Amino acid sequence: GTAELYRAVEALPEVLDSLVVDLEYLGRESWMPLFVVLRPGLVLDDDLVARIKAAVKTALSPRHVPNDVFQVGAIPRTLSGKKMELPVKKLLMGAAPEAVLKRDAMANADSVDWFIALARRRLQAERS
Repeated sequence: GTAELYRAVEALPEVLDSLVVDLEYLGRESWMPLFVVLRPGLVLDDDLVARIKAAVKTALSPRHVPNDVFQVGAIPRTLSGKKMELPVKKLLMGAAPEAVLKRDAMANADSVDWFIALARRRLQAERS
């Protein structure tokens, strides 16, 4: 489950928070991105990505290793503090933001703007 993955990733001193989603596309290979919030002043580089992936592989298994790791400013959370995995997953699978996100029910509504932009970039890339 995701809780074990979060424990492994967030045990690294550089990582403050994380979110993972497994995007399974009909007829296509799945894509599992991991989003991380790093300590202030740090920038995600190849070395840290390798250490994150190694931590996941060691703590869980090779099949749990994310395909890509992205640095984000914040992880979208509900007012009660729960990570918004399902809305982010739906958004990245092409759902309209207004259909899956209720900004007034979020603790940090501005955090979803980055994910909306990523979803739009992915959709444009698929179309071209």
